[in-house]
Amino acid sequence: MSKVYKMIVGVADRFVPGAMRPMWEHPAGPKTIFFWAPACKWALVAASLDAYTRPLDKVSVSQSASLSATGLIWTRYCLVIIPINYSLAICNFMLGLANGVQTYRAYRYQSQHGMI
Repeated sequence: MSKVYKMIVGVADRFVPGAMRPMWEHPAGPKTIFFWAPACKWALVAASLDAYTRPLDKVSVSQSASLSATGLIWTRYCLVIIPINYSLAICNFMLGLANGVQTYRAYRYQSQHGMI
């Protein structure tokens, strides 16, 4: 798999314009996992935002709280690793925020209706 990836990057390398070179060559740029991890993790944030359309009696408070805690914990980690991965930190923060709001909404609704 690594050889295929290196071959794809080698081909793409020829088409990167000079103005985009600094981002392309950055230690957290598209040539590394530091770029692709947040790019893929945004799908989890999107799914969390889509859960806002679910009825609040069907939302798991513990699952939302766990995702919120995970996002906030990993936000801190992204800011202490080298190279610092700001894009992953923003993604994790948004995951924590989206699920924190969902946790609050679901907990409030479920406690008002005697479900908790």
